[in-house]
Amino acid sequence: MKTNKAFSKRLRITRKGKIIARKPGQNHFNAKESRHGHMNRRRTQNITVTKKVAQRYIKF
Repeated sequence: MKTNKAFSKRLRITRKGKIIARKPGQNHFNAKESRHGHMNRRRTQNITVTKKVAQRYIKF
């Protein structure tokens, strides 16, 4: 089965095996965004996926 490239580009796997993803919706239309809201979107978030989903979308 092929890896979903669009989804896998948003993920990063740490040394300890945690999966970190960037928050969606931060690419454009940020001019009117407050500084607080803009910086909140730059933070990453931990996500949990099942083994089945990991095999489908993440290439190890």
